[in-house]
Amino acid sequence: MFKFAANISLLFTENHFMERFSKAAKYGFEGVEILSPYEWAAKDIRTALKENSLKQVLINSPPGNVEKGERGRAAIPGMEGDFWADIQKAIEYASILDCPQIHVMAGVLKSPEQLNAARSTFIENLKRAAPVAAKHGIRLLIEPINDKKDIPGYFLTKIPAARDIISHVAEDNVQLQFDFYHAQIMHGDLTTLVQDHLDITSHFQISNLPGRCEPSRGEINYPYLFSLLESLNYSGWIGCEYRPTKNTLDSLDWATPFGIGKQN
Repeated sequence: MFKFAANISLLFTENHFMERFSKAAKYGFEGVEILSPYEWAAKDIRTALKENSLKQVLINSPPGNVEKGERGRAAIPGMEGDFWADIQKAIEYASILDCPQIHVMAGVLKSPEQLNAARSTFIENLKRAAPVAAKHGIRLLIEPINDKKDIPGYFLTKIPAARDIISHVAEDNVQLQFDFYHAQIMHGDLTTLVQDHLDITSHFQISNLPGRCEPSRGEINYPYLFSLLESLNYSGWIGCEYRPTKNTLDSLDWATPFGIGKQN
C-alpha cells in the first residue's frame, strides 16, 4: 500500500494552517508536506504532528525573497552565503520535526549566461551541505521544476540534468524528487522517466494538468502510474501537492481506494 502525504500548504486551505494537521489525519493521511514552514515555530508544528499522529515527510529549504523573484538560492552564483544560512535553517526545522527530507530549491537564474556557473555552484553547495544533513539523518532532494508555466528561469528543469548533478555530488543522501506534473510538462513519456530514474528517486509528487489540479482530473493517467509504481515495488512517500478545483474533501475522490477521504 502506498504512503500518501498531504501537502498542507495547498490542501485543506479552507482551514487555518495549524488546523490542517487534524484535517489531514481525520481523512486518512499519515504524513504531511509543508512548502515553507518557517512562518510558524517549529515546536508548534511538532506539537500538531504529535497530537495527530502524523509524520512530517518533506519541507522545502527557504525560498529567499519571493517578492524579488527568488525561488531558492542553492544554484545562484554569488549567493553561497545566503544558501548556507538557508540550509542551516532548514536542517534545524527538519531536525525538530523529525523530517527526513529537505527539498533544496535551486533558484531562478538572473540570465541564461549563468547556466554553467549555476551548475557548478549547485554541485558545490550540495557537496558542502550533504554531510551536515547526513549527521541528522536527512536526505537532500533536488526537484526539476518546469519553467514554461510555473517558474520561468528556474535553473533545474529536466530530470536527466538532475541525475547528472546527483552523480557529480556523489553523496548517498542527495536524491531526486520526482514531480509528475513538472515532468509531464517538460518531458512526457512518464513511464520511461520513472523506469530510468527510480533508482535515484526518494519521493514522488502528484497533481494534474491543466492548472496543477487533483489527480482525478486532467491528462495524466494516475491509475496507470500507481500500477507502474506498484510493479516496481516503490515503497516511499507520494506527496499530494495539488490545488483542488473544489473543496479539499471532494477533491479526494481519487484516493478512496487507498483509504483516504473518508472520515477516520
